[in-house]
Amino acid sequence: MTLSPSDDRLIVALDVPNAVAGLELAAQLGDAVSFYKIGLGMLTGGGLALANELKSEQGKRIFLDMKLFDIGATVEAAVRGLAQFDLDFLTVHGDPHVVRAAKEGAAGKEMKILAVTILTSLDRADLDDGLIAPGDIHDIVATRAARAFEAGADGVIASAQEAAMIRGLPEAQGRLIVTPGIRPTGSAAGDQKRIVTPGRAIANGADHIVVGRPVWQAEDPRAAAQAIVAELAG
Repeated sequence: MTLSPSDDRLIVALDVPNAVAGLELAAQLGDAVSFYKIGLGMLTGGGLALANELKSEQGKRIFLDMKLFDIGATVEAAVRGLAQFDLDFLTVHGDPHVVRAAKEGAAGKEMKILAVTILTSLDRADLDDGLIAPGDIHDIVATRAARAFEAGADGVIASAQEAAMIRGLPEAQGRLIVTPGIRPTGSAAGDQKRIVTPGRAIANGADHIVVGRPVWQAEDPRAAAQAIVAELAG
């Protein structure tokens, strides 16, 4: 099988200290990666400048992972400001009032609003500590996803362990499922608790997978990314 140089189902998380390190990593990855995630941790390290550089100068797709949460007016204003950069994805928390406000802020732009369901670094014990409603974590994720879709979310962020359940929701038709917590076979779990391999995530119904440390901590990041692309193509 002949593989294309990149596959935008793979989103590489640029969880590096600053924009300079992000540009260096992107240069190493070259045409092996076409879609990048820039998160809150890089916001004070030039994250927005990096997003603009990769988008406008290199033609990459950009997922801005801010996980916004606030009163509706504040979320709407923040999203309106971010939408001017013509990025591809933006995350907000999946509470319906937050999703509705974010969609208002993104009106007229192509940027997709993705709602966070339950972070993949959390398990049931963590939810108990946070006074989240009792019940199976997978059911809670599905309920939050359905409510986010009803509020207008273009997609959700969820573990690939829940992707098949979410894909089966009537509200999920035509919506995106983006899955973090992806670990290629043999990779360390790190701080993730609900992990899945790249191929299994796509088979479960994910549209995009987010991979960070298994790529940027690899001895050869480009080879690591290419191996994930090959698995997705297989």
